[in-house]
Amino acid sequence: MVKKKEELQVVAKEYAKTVAELKTRILKARVKVALAANKELIKFYWETGKTILNLQKESNWGDKLVERLATDIRSSFPGIKGFSKRNIFRMKAFYRTYEIVSQAVTQVESLPVFSIPWGHNIILFESVKDPEARLWYAQKTIQEGWSRITLEEHIKNRLCERAGKAITNFKHTLPDPQSYFAHETLKDPYLFDFLSLSDKYNEREVEQGLIDHIQKFLLELGKGFAFVGRQEHLVVDDTDFYLDLLFYHTKLRCYVVVELKNTEFKPEYAGKLNFYLSVVDDLLRHPDDKPTIGLLLCKTKSNFLAEYALKDINKPIGIAGYKTKLVESLPKDLKGSLPTVEEIEIELEKKHEIEKTKK
Repeated sequence: MVKKKEELQVVAKEYAKTVAELKTRILKARVKVALAANKELIKFYWETGKTILNLQKESNWGDKLVERLATDIRSSFPGIKGFSKRNIFRMKAFYRTYEIVSQAVTQVESLPVFSIPWGHNIILFESVKDPEARLWYAQKTIQEGWSRITLEEHIKNRLCERAGKAITNFKHTLPDPQSYFAHETLKDPYLFDFLSLSDKYNEREVEQGLIDHIQKFLLELGKGFAFVGRQEHLVVDDTDFYLDLLFYHTKLRCYVVVELKNTEFKPEYAGKLNFYLSVVDDLLRHPDDKPTIGLLLCKTKSNFLAEYALKDINKPIGIAGYKTKLVESLPKDLKGSLPTVEEIEIELEKKHEIEKTKK
């Protein structure tokens, strides 16, 4: 009886394993089919845009051709989607956007825009004017799996202009290709426009604000950053040290120490961060982890001073600026006349109680 029960348990485990494997295969197959279908759709829109543009060049119909085409296709295929007048104009715009770019490649389908959804493409050719920037955003969308909302946010914040712009010493402190990927992971400046600070803010205010808005902070840092801790405590020779922010990068496979400064960059900041990286490598780093990276975020910086400060440092460090939304300090007499949040809440509660008694 016991033996039979054990055999049933083995069969159950094998069955569960088989089901899990089949689910994984099905998901992979569905993804492949979806990607293939998307690429065919984008190619179809491309060819349609090209056909319309050529017809307009050969005839005097102009935009009337698009209107008639939209009407005829919807009449012949009542259930078909994607052939509104507006979308057909977008197909034409899509072809014209990449017509010149495509002439430089053997296969037009090799452009990254053919591997992202149509909605993402609309955002790119309607919002980004620079051809290289459009292709950069398309490639990043593929690599990072950006949603349309995320893509729009990165375009609005000019990520293409900031990515890989931090001053680093990665070329001589990290091996290839990690040095390249690590450099491209950082940006300059970082935009913390979700923080509203007075013009005389301190470092702890920035730190607290970033933690309060951790999701937006992680989005600005980029994919791969996992939050480990704030004011991480380290002890060296009975002396206490505290790291502002500690992350682990899942792609680079290393710890990332982030130090915040509310002043312009000073060379001594790099020396202190170099010390922190040595300690983290000794106390926290796993044997399989890559060398710990440091990111120093300052209110402002001189690129010349930053490059000199990193020249002979043997730990990988990046230096960048950051921007926040500054709120001017209110005059003291005006501050006293304004209600606090607590006072406003009390008044609202009183108003609510009065309305209840009236009913």
